[in-house]
Amino acid sequence: MSVKTYFEKNRKKLRKRKSLIIFISILSILGLTSATFAWFTVNTFAGVQLFELQVSTGDDLRVSMENHGANIDQYTHVITNDMINSYLRGKYNKTMDQIILDPVTSTDGRTFTYQDGTRVEPNGDESYFEFECYFIATRDMHVHLTTEAADENGRQTGQSGGTEVSTSSPAPQSDVTRACRIDFEGEGNSVKTYEPNKSGQSTSLSTFDLPSGTMNYNDDNNLFTLQKLTPKKVTLRVWLEGEDPECDNDIQRANLQIKLSFVGIRNGSNTPR
Repeated sequence: MSVKTYFEKNRKKLRKRKSLIIFISILSILGLTSATFAWFTVNTFAGVQLFELQVSTGDDLRVSMENHGANIDQYTHVITNDMINSYLRGKYNKTMDQIILDPVTSTDGRTFTYQDGTRVEPNGDESYFEFECYFIATRDMHVHLTTEAADENGRQTGQSGGTEVSTSSPAPQSDVTRACRIDFEGEGNSVKTYEPNKSGQSTSLSTFDLPSGTMNYNDDNNLFTLQKLTPKKVTLRVWLEGEDPECDNDIQRANLQIKLSFVGIRNGSNTPR
């Protein structure tokens, strides 16, 4: 064998070896990338099949799906699923049971995308949930999300039973309560995002959780401000955060129940009004 033939054969072997090394390296990088995100990998009925929402307010605070101006008697203390479905039928020709929550992500709580960066619109077949309502108060106040329950007249009782995100699905589907996000955007106010059962900051979007014990009213759970007898449009959004570690295949077909309770706090006070 000539020296030239020998080196040509070895160069071919070396090229094959380099190709194999590069191929293995690419597989390793892909494996690490896949492990970084928790998005669903199966897209069949990927979402929340049972969604229940109840919104209640405090004594001096009322709400409606429509803007009735300063006529406070036209506002109520509770928004029911029927009210929300009526809104959805009029604007989207859908009801809540037709909206499947698929994993999406957001950096500002206003715009949402799939994992590949495709923009997502609200209330679609594979999307996130959004609706608008109007809050009004009998005095100037800050509106907070609270874990305290209210009675039939909207008065805070000081007892637990207010805001709650829960599921009747067994483990590991029950992790859906950790992957859920709810945000609130009042006109003229920044977006505030509630992350139930928060165990750490998992995305760049700032979030807050509510205490498991005595409720403490502070800037974290202060959602928006109201001026006396001046209605404010508030947009609520609910989604499954694709980059949350719990948002994986285990939570598919889970059910989700959401109950939201709000309370008004006067300036300089930590006591509901």
